[in-house]
Amino acid sequence: MVLQILCTFTYFLFVSEMVMLLEWWSGTDCTLYTDPESYHKYGRENAIVILNHNFEIDFLCGWNFCERFGVLGSSKVLAKKELSYMPVIGWMWYFLEIVFCKRKWEEDRKTVVQKLLNLRDYPENFWFLIHCEGTRFTEQKHQISMKVAEAKGLPKLKYHLLPRTKGFAVTVQCLRNVVSAVYDSTLNFRNNENPTLLGVLNGKKYHADLYVRQCCRRIPLEDIPEDEQECSIWLHKLYQEKDAFQEEYYRTGTYPAVPTIPPRRPWTLLNWLFWALLLLYPLFQLLINMINSGSSLTLASFAFVIIIASVGVRWMIGVTEINKGSTYGNNDNKQKQK
Repeated sequence: MVLQILCTFTYFLFVSEMVMLLEWWSGTDCTLYTDPESYHKYGRENAIVILNHNFEIDFLCGWNFCERFGVLGSSKVLAKKELSYMPVIGWMWYFLEIVFCKRKWEEDRKTVVQKLLNLRDYPENFWFLIHCEGTRFTEQKHQISMKVAEAKGLPKLKYHLLPRTKGFAVTVQCLRNVVSAVYDSTLNFRNNENPTLLGVLNGKKYHADLYVRQCCRRIPLEDIPEDEQECSIWLHKLYQEKDAFQEEYYRTGTYPAVPTIPPRRPWTLLNWLFWALLLLYPLFQLLINMINSGSSLTLASFAFVIIIASVGVRWMIGVTEINKGSTYGNNDNKQKQK
């Protein structure tokens, strides 16, 4: 129990600090396009949130969306296995209902199902964030994906990869009667901005538009087919609709819904200020004392720690970079994508 609380606290600190960088450090504007009649439901029900996967910081915008509606600490994700190796944070995620997968369904299914079933007893409202495309959009991956679509007789998509339907179908099956609805969310950035995590760390401001179809377009979970094959057909149709909305956005620069800017909550900033005051002053004192000591071994050890920390941060940034993402499909399953 103590370990669970510690892990939850560590996870919240990490995602809170990341959201603080986006909201307060870079000052990125986040506009939500949705139905005002359903706005009050956000944060008050369990939901599966489908996100497109086109940008390096789309995961960060997803967390920002969670924070604005008070579910950041209880947000869950379907994440690639590589993230579990991230020092401290990745290890903590194992205890927090974060669902990791290798993107090889034969190996992933049992683990994914078990993690999802554990969420049925989660004591708070949660959002389960999922990128059904499985990997970030690039032109090369898109070409491969559309060859798969042609081979399977599926309608081609212009702005998305074909969704990987098995993970979504299992998610719906495992969370049925627990999750109230699916939020189909489409993220874009204005003026052809190409946001990066490094840009956020450098304080660059971006302008994010997140379109969430709600109310009459809200998707109650009971309206989604339970049968895996029918669920697959449903998801492919959804991505055809998402492609049409993406086309509309590129043509007009807006979404067909009411724009709203959810108010920023002060907690991420206050959390950062608290830990900065608590840790930075003693660390600065320690650095001064180490310099004054004149010990070559002490200074070398400190420099080594700084280098390791820098490499760790660089690795984390590299994980988010589109050109460092996974290839679309493996040699043995590229043509088996559903």
